[in-house]
Amino acid sequence: MKTAVIVSDSHGNRAVFDKLAPVFKESDYIFHLGDHCADGLALKKIYGDKVFIINGNCDIYALGENELITEIEGVKIFACHGHLYSVKSGYDKLLYKAEELGCDIALFGHTHVATVLEYGSTTLINPGNLSRYSQNSYCYLVIHNGKPVAKIVNI
Repeated sequence: MKTAVIVSDSHGNRAVFDKLAPVFKESDYIFHLGDHCADGLALKKIYGDKVFIINGNCDIYALGENELITEIEGVKIFACHGHLYSVKSGYDKLLYKAEELGCDIALFGHTHVATVLEYGSTTLINPGNLSRYSQNSYCYLVIHNGKPVAKIVNI
């Protein structure tokens, strides 16, 4: 069994990281899906190689990847910020990309709206946001025997 914490759109609000420190420490992976990827870099300095950083549309300096594909416990994951797939207008482009890549999960941010949606064999996950201006949330993902279970957690 492996666990991952997925966060996005922190927009410089690193104070929330202190609240999340226990869950960051115990998790096997941490994904920061952009919009202030420097915040993701701050996580990487603390938690090391278990942190994956994605660049967002508000990230002037690209400190992470624009997209990445990884596999955890036999579950193939596509991670992006979402703006390049017009996720504020719908999820079709993102879903098609994930399916084209053979991914079981597509992680994205950008909308600031926490979402877990299943389309056939593909699950789309947006953890919400960690900005100062709205309800904060993250996604806690458990993968066991090739089966992912995602839970949105409000902070």
